[in-house]
Amino acid sequence: MASGQLFSRNSQALFYNYKQLPIQRMLDFDFLCGRETPSVAGIINPGAEGFQKLFFGQEEIAIPVHSSVEAACSAHPTADVFINFASFRSAAASTMSALKQPTIRVAAIIAEGVPESDTKQLIAYARANNKVILGPATVGGIQAGAFKIGDTAGTIDNIIQCKLYRPGSVGFVSKSGGMSNELYSTIARVTDGIYEGIAIGGDVFPGSTLSDHILRFNNIPQIKMMVVLGELGGQDEYSLVEALKAGKVHKPVVAWVSGTCARLFKSEVQFGHAGAKSGGELESAQGKNQALREAGAIVPTSYEALETSIKETFEKLVDEGKITPVSEVTPPQIPEDLDTAIKSGKVRAPTHIISTIADDRGEEPCYAGVPMSTIVERGYGVGDVISLLWFKRSLPRYCTQFIEICVMLCADHGPCVSGAHNTIVTARAGKDLVSSLVSGLLTIGPRFGGAIDDAARYFKDAYERGLTPYEFVEGMKKKGIRVPGIGHRIKRGDNRDKRVQLLQDYGHSHFPSVKYLEYAVQVETYTLSKANNLVMNVDGAIASLFLDLLASCGMFTKQEMDEIVDIGYLNGLFVLARAIGLIGHTFDQKRLKQPLYRHPWEDVLYTK
Repeated sequence: MASGQLFSRNSQALFYNYKQLPIQRMLDFDFLCGRETPSVAGIINPGAEGFQKLFFGQEEIAIPVHSSVEAACSAHPTADVFINFASFRSAAASTMSALKQPTIRVAAIIAEGVPESDTKQLIAYARANNKVILGPATVGGIQAGAFKIGDTAGTIDNIIQCKLYRPGSVGFVSKSGGMSNELYSTIARVTDGIYEGIAIGGDVFPGSTLSDHILRFNNIPQIKMMVVLGELGGQDEYSLVEALKAGKVHKPVVAWVSGTCARLFKSEVQFGHAGAKSGGELESAQGKNQALREAGAIVPTSYEALETSIKETFEKLVDEGKITPVSEVTPPQIPEDLDTAIKSGKVRAPTHIISTIADDRGEEPCYAGVPMSTIVERGYGVGDVISLLWFKRSLPRYCTQFIEICVMLCADHGPCVSGAHNTIVTARAGKDLVSSLVSGLLTIGPRFGGAIDDAARYFKDAYERGLTPYEFVEGMKKKGIRVPGIGHRIKRGDNRDKRVQLLQDYGHSHFPSVKYLEYAVQVETYTLSKANNLVMNVDGAIASLFLDLLASCGMFTKQEMDEIVDIGYLNGLFVLARAIGLIGHTFDQKRLKQPLYRHPWEDVLYTK
């Protein structure tokens, strides 16, 4: 168990199981306290990735969403608080995953009713590894003016009323989250407010105890007095009694155990929490209050008198010079959300697009953070610009030069291929440049220029599975799938495509490794043994070499590499390149003033 503060103004959390309202409340509290960075570093939604848009004051921010606890912890190593909004069915497993991450120090389990056996395992692991659990069945905790968990302290109006936007001098711990809000208000009325407040949770086995936090508060210099709100049931309060008797607590403790009315009932009473039931005199509210009083705590005669006891204790410390009341500050105004603003005539509208590749808001546009002036001054080429806008990083020059070679080699393949033919026909019909270009681009697909991605997928899969060329080709044949990147309508084994040779030569002379190209060549050797036209084509050469670029340049993870292939980056190269040629054919037909094209009937087979 930690011996000092759990949180600070720099604390950041990972939020498990996205809930918009509690996250937004955390961010609004951050703004209210004047934090410079949001307290929510990332969101964990199993099976989902991307971003969630929320507000940090007036600014809208995108918080990353991760599919697993491990991925989130890796991406946000400074986030040391895990806030778990999972259901009671899965809360234990996800919390254990978080506790096993070296970056996580504190875990808050919001769900009520987590199986007791699971909770005991979590508690044992946390104590053995010096980690802190709040809950299960907790609203969380708060350090005034610094950090809060989820819905702790409720609405912004309540937070302002309770002066939680700046630190006070009181440490507070309770089992109940709902009663915590009540006590925050009470403490704010008669003292300078709380410094830290914790709700340990109402289940039978809380992850940390009242005494754990009182002993922590005792070690925090800014906390001058402590308030404890217990409840009937269990024996947690007696660990505090023992700590008081042993002289481990040196600051005034004002305590009250709720549930004194239970004696009015003839049978055992179960209150709201699983742990709030009296099982005998020892677990009764009266028994606990008496034990705390005898141990040296300041215990009032009733809950109604608790406020007076807190006030008197605080004023005594002020008179003794042990507390200098905190000066009041005016918190900033939190912008209203859209629904509320519409009713009141004010608006805070969310954005509708997220962009990570370009930013035109400053003095000059930036591509992936690189100013336009830098791009020009450093002599960046088209390949460099593609690397910034497509891959969001500056690739080595041999990589960007390869991209440029691909664009040059694929820019055009004459007027007879389907894309150029469609563009020519459209241009001769008098259509504009964009229409002519699009008519050609729309023919790009599996049969025309769109096989680069498929070639990359199949070559990559076969290579990584260790398939021999025979196993790969024959396996594809059994599935009825042509091997993408292999085969040509004109070129043969004794009349190879010069473009393929140029690409292969460049890869061998510039790439650190060409393992995928070498595998593709082995596949070609096998296919040529079957038919002389089954040569590697441009699609196959670009696909295999692009895999080598991604794998050998040291700038992409395996996940990024798979994503690039799946999204369609490689076909993007062909689309970009061929657009140059299609635009050229459009201009050529316009310049030649060619008439409307009509296909000759002699070239049509009319049949019944």
